[in-house]
Amino acid sequence: MTRLTFACGLYDRMQALYTGEVRPEGVDLDFLAIDAPRKIFDRMTGSLEFDAAELSCSEFIARRSAGDRSFVALAVFPSRVFRHGFIAINARSGIRTPQDLAGKRIGVPLYTMTAAIWIRGLLQHQYGVDLSAITWVQGAINQAGAHGEPKVLPLLSNLPIEVNRSGKSLSQLLDEGSIDAIIGTSLPDSRRHNADVRRLFPDFREVEKAYYRDTGIFPIMHLVAIRRDVYEREPWIADSLYRAFCESKRIALVKMRNLVALRYMLPWMTADLDESEAVFGDDPWPYGVDANRRTLQALMTYMVEQSIIAKPLVIDELFITPPPGEH
Repeated sequence: MTRLTFACGLYDRMQALYTGEVRPEGVDLDFLAIDAPRKIFDRMTGSLEFDAAELSCSEFIARRSAGDRSFVALAVFPSRVFRHGFIAINARSGIRTPQDLAGKRIGVPLYTMTAAIWIRGLLQHQYGVDLSAITWVQGAINQAGAHGEPKVLPLLSNLPIEVNRSGKSLSQLLDEGSIDAIIGTSLPDSRRHNADVRRLFPDFREVEKAYYRDTGIFPIMHLVAIRRDVYEREPWIADSLYRAFCESKRIALVKMRNLVALRYMLPWMTADLDESEAVFGDDPWPYGVDANRRTLQALMTYMVEQSIIAKPLVIDELFITPPPGEH
């Protein structure tokens, strides 16, 4: 039995692995539940602290592009999020449409974070926003200072990126009008008391459904990375873990659909499930490369356009091939 540490958020699709209901064959999995993704990323990339971990998809790709082969990846995606609803504006800045963002000062936790890459990509490709005319102000959204302690690779070109050293959060800067908008993984607290701080897309749910129908893209945020030295020592663990991740997700889908008592504190969860099945079919959260090729290719395209990598990588070469029939 091989003992492995695995750091990940305690998502529903991972819960059966955490409880031990699912056990990877041949693996004694020490599941470290950490509900702060940035902390996991920083600890994994900074000191290789875990044998396997949830990892930023864009960070993995950027490191591989730069020749860093410290990790191998499974086509298992713990986190996916549509991002139209995570663009907050100050209406006093005159922003009414996405095109109005051109030339503005926009806060972002980290220019290279996957969520920001997706948001910039959809703004450029869906709405024709000129990203080159935007100044990016980098810092934590709802507290002063930086967003974690990332080991970020240098960009491939000089871009107008400022570090927020004001001693205020990005939310406070948006509230007072020092910046015009914020993109990222959360919304600014200032929207709770300032009616001018609001989402760019108030009807984001319908916008995101239309985006998925038009593109087939459900944005991927994180993948599962294994330290290369661990994988090369015992390569069979990749198949074992992949099968276990798939089984854990299958169990989560079954439990989510058990409506005898609502599993989550979502009063209209029954309607949400009906809507999800109408949009995505039986599995809204597919694993594997083929089912996610279009999404991964879009992310790669955006990373090239945004000066994070020099050229697209071959998607099939990024991931350990899963067992036949698993997804």
